[in-house]
Amino acid sequence: MKHWRLANSRALTLDRPRLLGILNVTHDSFSDGGLYADPGAACAAAERMVDEGADAIDIGGESTRPGASRISAAEQCRRVIPVIRSIRALAGPAANIPISIDTTLAAVARAALDAGADAVNDVSGGTEDSALVELVARTGAGLILMHRERPPESDIYSDRYSEALVEGDIVAHVIASLRDHLVPLATRAGVATEQLMIDPGLGFGKTVSQNVELIARSAEIADAVALPLVSGLSRKSFVGRIGLKRDSEPGERLPSTLTLSLAHRASGASVFRVHDVAAHAQAFAAAERIAAVRSGAS
Repeated sequence: MKHWRLANSRALTLDRPRLLGILNVTHDSFSDGGLYADPGAACAAAERMVDEGADAIDIGGESTRPGASRISAAEQCRRVIPVIRSIRALAGPAANIPISIDTTLAAVARAALDAGADAVNDVSGGTEDSALVELVARTGAGLILMHRERPPESDIYSDRYSEALVEGDIVAHVIASLRDHLVPLATRAGVATEQLMIDPGLGFGKTVSQNVELIARSAEIADAVALPLVSGLSRKSFVGRIGLKRDSEPGERLPSTLTLSLAHRASGASVFRVHDVAAHAQAFAAAERIAAVRSGAS
């Protein structure tokens, strides 16, 4: 059985779809910016997500939405460390929930791991700060490596690209980037493959049609790179463009998000980074029940 090995003797088995609840301790994230800037509100949100079925919590102190300003390591730590410590001080199941820190900076990752986090979610794929993958290797933390075409500050929303940044087969391009560059960057530093998951970076410098292609052909990516795949499509602008066929607000995109998440599961994704934990937990429970009947299980 595949599993994702984390720090602090934690692990996440991948025998079923796993939900990574999004907890942005920011003022400018595209969907939930400002909702959880207070550590108490953020901690309460983490408890709620665990009750709703989250298998892990992804905490970030810097928005990665298109056009977002970069945040210093010190400010990211000021935002996220009290939240991580508060979660670890809770009583009950939430206290032991796996936590990933969403950052590209080793200093933030180090402080978060010291405070009780178990993994790092690096949207730069380990390319912005070489010390980050070395830190992961030393600590045994989990690591998500994401592919992107542009950093957030020079990106635009994923339904705004009229011309593709990548010509040709986007799936082959993402496979080559992950398999031949990002994953070797981590393993050469000493990160074990059991610590790694990959993310095709839906929405990060891709057109609507390229995002659809990546979802539909994710099994090819997971097989080629031989690592579990993370789905990060929740409420993104291309999701609204597909389902609503117009400009939309993040809060309107839940039905399309659920539909595409289920499709992504069928195409090979293992872990789902989501805003709406309860809705995804129900959708996956129903889908897995049908899959069990089809496979002949009781």
